[in-house]
Amino acid sequence: MKIINLGEGNSIVNQYMAEMRDREYQQNRLLFRNNIMRVGEMMAYEISKTLSYAPRAVETPLGTAEVSVPTDKVVLATIFRAGLPFHTGFLNVFDHAGNAFVSAYREYTDERHTEVGIHVEYLATPSVEGKTLIIVDPMLATGGSMELGYKAFLTRGTPKRIHVACVIAAPEGIEHVKKTFPDDKTTLWCAAIDPGMNEHKYIVPGFGDAGDLCYGDKV
Repeated sequence: MKIINLGEGNSIVNQYMAEMRDREYQQNRLLFRNNIMRVGEMMAYEISKTLSYAPRAVETPLGTAEVSVPTDKVVLATIFRAGLPFHTGFLNVFDHAGNAFVSAYREYTDERHTEVGIHVEYLATPSVEGKTLIIVDPMLATGGSMELGYKAFLTRGTPKRIHVACVIAAPEGIEHVKKTFPDDKTTLWCAAIDPGMNEHKYIVPGFGDAGDLCYGDKV
């Protein structure tokens, strides 16, 4: 599996990451959501370079222009709720893509909130058969929700190519994706790889709970 970490190079993505990690900046949900979306746009642009292209003749008012356009059929998939602004960023770039959604959320299975289970309830997706599937979720912590989301999408076909896109990844989540996704056709994209997780399975230093920072606390 190929891993591409945009944070290893110098780009404006690092400015967005610095702002999102800042606890003072996080007080403004609109700014936080916008930066999640902007990282999605930047990452989508980079992924667009990996697609297959073919020339297309386009009639302009003054003649004919030949333009190389993507030939791959793309499905953008996300996991409720934290993935929504990240998904929007990708959709701003891949505006002709199909869209898939699944609800997968963590449930602590012990009183100390150190053991985490993943619960899946809702699925809405087009066929992914033979398409390029891009699964976007801001945080790749344990990798459990990413795996269950992927398996849910597989009920609608087998994709030709898979891109797993996140903002921050933990080594544990990366290893889980390596074990559960097809190695020969999966690429993992991120803007940072952090050292690990705390006892509650949150990425450290990370930036906290992406869903809460985007939309407020949940009951």
